[in-house]
Parts: sequence; structure tokens; C-alpha cells
Amino acid sequence: MVLGATTAAGAVATALLARSRRALVARSAAQSEALNTSQQREQALQEQLQQLGDELQHLVANRLPGLALHLVSPHHPVPGLKHEALAGTVYASLHEAVLGHYSDTVAKERRRIDASARAALRGACQDIQALSYRLQTQVEALQSDFDDPRLLDSLFKVDHLNEQAIRLVQKAAIVCGAWPGHVRPDTYVVEIVSGASSRLHGYERIKISSRLLDSNLAVVGRAAEPIAVALTELMANALEHSRDDLAVEAGLIQTGNGSVCIIIDDAGTGMSAEAVRRGVRLLSVEEQQDTLLTELGDPPALGLAAIGRLVADHGFQVSIDQVSPYNGVRAVLTIPPHLLTTIDETKEPISAMAPLPAAPPAAPQWPAPAASDSTPDDGSDLPQRRRRARTEPARSDAPEVAPRELNPEVARDTWSQFQAGLAAGLAPNDSKEDQ
Repeated sequence: MVLGATTAAGAVATALLARSRRALVARSAAQSEALNTSQQREQALQEQLQQLGDELQHLVANRLPGLALHLVSPHHPVPGLKHEALAGTVYASLHEAVLGHYSDTVAKERRRIDASARAALRGACQDIQALSYRLQTQVEALQSDFDDPRLLDSLFKVDHLNEQAIRLVQKAAIVCGAWPGHVRPDTYVVEIVSGASSRLHGYERIKISSRLLDSNLAVVGRAAEPIAVALTELMANALEHSRDDLAVEAGLIQTGNGSVCIIIDDAGTGMSAEAVRRGVRLLSVEEQQDTLLTELGDPPALGLAAIGRLVADHGFQVSIDQVSPYNGVRAVLTIPPHLLTTIDETKEPISAMAPLPAAPPAAPQWPAPAASDSTPDDGSDLPQRRRRARTEPARSDAPEVAPRELNPEVARDTWSQFQAGLAAGLAPNDSKEDQ
């Protein structure tokens, strides 16, 4: 019995020992698994922190500078997330919020700086304009006081150079939000076109033709100078982008709806698709508030920007997206009816320098067929060929175009100084030699 009890006790102890060992092994395995899981979690956390750190560095080093370049030039791309696994997460949303806030801040600061630059440039341009107009008045006074042809020629050249300087300052002031600086009365359309061309170097290459139905058609005073400035810039672009031996054509047409179109065709190199898009944007009324000086190049190209400002302020239209018949650029300035008026030519004759309206084309006049030719041959069912006499219509058949009457007194006053100077230069004896 003692032996049996001892054996039973040994068996129980063995069982308990085995259970304890299994429990210890299980506990060790659980602890080991927990340790591995903890290490994995720690490693995953470290990798995630590394991703977030890399993404933050990518935001500061690449995405924000890329956004700054994109705000200046939209063709520059803005980089995306470095780790696409973060897309759609709260962290990615925070980055997008940072980019949006940065964009708004940069845009506001750029507009503030641009407004300050415009104000400073506008003030300087207005002062220079005032001095240039005073110089112009002095030169015109000298032209009236002296008869020496050589002096008059020099004064004309000085006056023309001053006109070109006024134009450069004027368009800069307009881009900065200033008034064109010159107030006109109601002005004949043809005089505006010829006056705009006279402001340019190379004006002799501009060929102006008029097909206006009403020769007394004029532009209202408030829009006369703005339209003249816009035409000057369009003609300047045409002259600049075509060879010196090529003409620039400017034609005036009166449309059926009462508008007047001034079409400027050049035979230059044309415009690329990108240049056309940029030009159309500068001429758009909606884009005027968003155009900054820094977007106009270095040095800034102010011509189209000035035209766009005038279009927005005065309501005429300008297009530059057509091709001329010579593979250059066709620019069209359209003056709507509400900016047009008429002037009494008897009280205020048109300038002798303005282009005359073109004569309307004569309707073709064909001679009547001879009697023998009009009688068909009764013996033939075939169509008969009738010969037309070799005669040309007489010039008297063409409609007569009444020439425009000019006031002799006005023409005399216009050219009196020039004729006096010419006469003095052709005189056989000089006054000094007589003494």
C-alpha cells in the first residue's frame, strides 16, 4: 500500500510538473509574441514617422517653391506628394491647407507690391508727360516764329522725337491706371488714324486707305485719345515685326451695323500660338485686374497691356488672333456706334493730311448685243454662240464721285509756314549778303 501510495504521489507530481512546464512554455511564447508585436509596432511607427518627416521636408524644399513659381508662370508644375500612401489621409489634407494658405498669402503680397510699384510709376509718368507736353508747346511756338527751312526741319524732328517719348511714357502710365493724359474734342475717324501713325518712327511705311461711307464720321471726344493710343500701339507692333522695306496697311471700313473697323495688316513673322493666347489674355476685360507688372516681361512689354486697359475702360474692341493676307498678323480695332458721332464739315473741315475716301467700284457695263446676233438660226436646234463686240465701256458710264471740297483758307493756314520757309530757302539773295 505504501508502495502504491508512493507511486500515485509520484504520478501526480509528474503531472503537475508537466502542467507547470507547459504553462511556463506558453507564458514564454506569449511574452515572446508580445515582444515581437511590440517591436513590429515600434518599427512601423518609426517608418511612419520617417515618411511624415520626408513629406514635410518635401513640402518645404519642393512643393512650396514649386507653387511660388507656378503663381508667377502657370506652366511651372506644382509637385505632388512624395509618398502616395499618404494620399487621402488627414496629414495630406493638412499639407493641402498649408499650400492654399501659402498661395493666398503670396498672391496678396504680390498684388500689394504691384500696386505700390504702379503708384510710383504712375506718378513719375504723369510728371514726365506734363514736361513733354510743355516741350511740345514750346517747339510748336518756335515753328511759328521762324522761317529758316533748316531750323524748321530740325524743329520738326525734335517734335517727332518728343511725340515718340510721350507715347512711351503714355502707355506706361495707362498700364498703371492713369488717364491717357490728353483730352480731345470730337475728332474725325480718318484724322485719328493718320495722327496715330504720325507718332511712330517709320510712319512713312504705313499706307492708310478709307472706305468710309460718311466722310464726316467722328469719334466722341472721351474716346478719341484712347482709340488713338490703341491704334498707335497696334501699328507699332506691325512695324516692329516686319522688315523695314515692307509696308503696313491700315484700312477703314464702315460696317452694316454702324460700327467702324480699322484693319491693320502686316507682312511680318506672325505670332506663335502661345503669343496669341497671351495677347488675347492681355486684351481681355476680365483679366485686367489680375495682370501684374512682373508678368509683362523684362523689360516689360506694355503695348497690349495698355490696349487691354483702354478696352476695359472705354468699350471698343480689339482682336489680334487673325492672319493677314501676307501671312503676318491682322489686328482689328472696332469702334461701336455709341462711340461715333458726326461733325459739320463746313464748320470744321477735315485735315488736308487725312486720307480721302476711296471711290466706290464702278458697276460693269456691257454693250448691248447686235440685232443680227440676237436672232437665232431657225434651221438649227443647237444653242447659238454670239460674239461680243470688242468695245470697252466708256469712262462716262462709271458713276462720278464728287471730290471733297476743302476750305482754301484752312489749307492756306496749314501750309503757310512751310511754304514761307521753302520760299526763303529758294530766294536768290540771302539777307545777310545784301547787307
